[in-house]
Amino acid sequence: MSSTYTGERRTHLRALAEILPEHGLVGRMMGGDDPMLRVWHPGTGRQTIIFATLTPGGWVFLWSSGGQGRADDLDRTARALRHTLDTPPPG
Repeated sequence: MSSTYTGERRTHLRALAEILPEHGLVGRMMGGDDPMLRVWHPGTGRQTIIFATLTPGGWVFLWSSGGQGRADDLDRTARALRHTLDTPPPG
């Protein structure tokens, strides 16, 4: 049985996944008892995995290249994700 923490994490990741299409992104839940969100940009083909964690300030999403966003501001988080996946990789 999943813990309350896992259930909350899954709820936040699903909420983010639901608004991604409004920002030109696609998301897919994965991970079973350790939920994560795979996000990709259909235009650039770039992708990342999103983790959600509880901090003293509330739930936060984390992704590669130091990206992060707050679960209580999904629109801003989705814009930051879009920016990350729009930007060509360094080098």
